[in-house]
Amino acid sequence: MRHLIDPTDLTTNEVEELMNRAIDIIGHPARYAEVCHGKKLATLFYEPSTRTRLSFTSAMMELGGQVLGFSDARSSSVSKGETVADTVRVVSCFADIIAMRHYKEGAPRVASEFSRIPIINAGDGGHSHPTQTLTDLLTIRRELGHFDHLTIGLCGDLKYGRTVHSLIKAMNRYDGTRFVLISPPELRLPDYMKHELYVDGKPDFVEVNTLEEAMPMLDVLYMTRVQQERFADLSEYERLKDSFILDEERMRLGKESMIVLHPLPRVNEITTGVDKDRRAAYFRQVENGKFVRMALIYTLLQWKEEERKGETPDVGRYDMICSNDRCITATEPVERKFYKDKDGVLRCHYCDHAV
Repeated sequence: MRHLIDPTDLTTNEVEELMNRAIDIIGHPARYAEVCHGKKLATLFYEPSTRTRLSFTSAMMELGGQVLGFSDARSSSVSKGETVADTVRVVSCFADIIAMRHYKEGAPRVASEFSRIPIINAGDGGHSHPTQTLTDLLTIRRELGHFDHLTIGLCGDLKYGRTVHSLIKAMNRYDGTRFVLISPPELRLPDYMKHELYVDGKPDFVEVNTLEEAMPMLDVLYMTRVQQERFADLSEYERLKDSFILDEERMRLGKESMIVLHPLPRVNEITTGVDKDRRAAYFRQVENGKFVRMALIYTLLQWKEEERKGETPDVGRYDMICSNDRCITATEPVERKFYKDKDGVLRCHYCDHAV
């Protein structure tokens, strides 16, 4: 059975299939109005969400299906100590597909190992957010027409930004992709993610300290907020939150063909004056999120009926523990599993951190 836990769970051909399906949905909504009639989506959101949860709900309703679930884990049996594995076993009896957001990295991966129905990762801690990435890809496709030979600037919180990590994994598979990393030193991309961007032992990216340096070279500028909820020290958040702000003056430095994306919500990292610029694509990006989630739900349910399988991860069991305290293995009785990356580095199967 197929799940979507990581952006690379889909091949580039399957991504193209999803993009084409989403575009067909945009062009022919009536054709899809009842394709999920009688099907139920369970939204298990252990962490607050507005856009993602409502996007999934809207997507399933527009496909003719129904939605159940919770938007606050305190109102579920989780408050009594129920594990992710047990919650999923139970919900699998009531629904046909699950969208899960969790504050612990790797929780949706655990869910996929115990579920009888497809699991969609709707964001796990600072780790991954594959449906936001599909949203980003559909927006790039509709705005620029292609994925190859693009220079993408990633600005703001690159350390904890799961949307950034997912977009890197997805876009790094296309020819000629170049990343420009724009962040304060405290919020730079983690080493395990930088590892994804090395080619023949050399870094295939640049790090800069200001937006001004980056703007002239970019085809896509991906802005992110500095996330207060990812900071243990509030004073550190207050010091860094205004580090990088995109305004009309900085927009003048960018190409006419450049687009600006943002997973939202924004705080003040993009001024409202930028909204009037035709290159500001972030609200069009929100609507694309509904269409691509419609395509994903429909496709995963089809694949389930066809018993379409993906690649089985090559993991092993070792007498060690993951050192990442944000990993689901730190708080739940999950079997420890690890894999070796392309350079032989041993990494956690659930959160991808190096041992």
